[in-house]
Amino acid sequence: MKFLSKALTTLLTLGRLARPSLAFAPTSRSAAFYTSSTSLSMAEKLPVMAPEEVMSPKAHGTSEASVMKDLRWNCDYETSDRICNFNRHYAEYAGYWTSTEFLKFVKDRENPEAPINFYDSVTGTLLFTAPVGRTMTEFLKESTSHGWPSFRDEECNWEYVRCLRDGECVSTTGTHLGHNIPDKTGNRYCINLVSVAGKEE
Repeated sequence: MKFLSKALTTLLTLGRLARPSLAFAPTSRSAAFYTSSTSLSMAEKLPVMAPEEVMSPKAHGTSEASVMKDLRWNCDYETSDRICNFNRHYAEYAGYWTSTEFLKFVKDRENPEAPINFYDSVTGTLLFTAPVGRTMTEFLKESTSHGWPSFRDEECNWEYVRCLRDGECVSTTGTHLGHNIPDKTGNRYCINLVSVAGKEE
């Protein structure tokens, strides 16, 4: 517990130094495993792709509705709505997630190492669960290093998460989430916290 607390303090400092990456090339690799809710075959290649039409204009930008008013971790409503529904390329600033109440939320839980569910800020659908196959400290360190919460294949709920050909990561209902920016170990989904700060519906 003391080690994780110290790590969180360090991450808050490092988060201010994070800088965005310009590499948005998509890739795919075989899944190690999926969440129990998915029906995808182990033979499927990841990420799961979607046509451009998933982001077609709808009642509220690319979604049918605005984001939730009471977002988790005190994420900003206007920033979230703009990024989720009226945006295809831009993101919350690098390190934004460390300025929210997210790290305090992690630290104050009964078990700080327990995985966290991340829900679509528009629909409340489960999109990511992390950490899976690594420690919380490893998840936070990677996220801080890049500047945004960074998820791996096994941490995505592939029933609702999709990628487009240019690497844009979206939900099946049209919420802009972030981008797939692979590294030497595989796919890395760099996601705006404001896009996954919803509450379970």
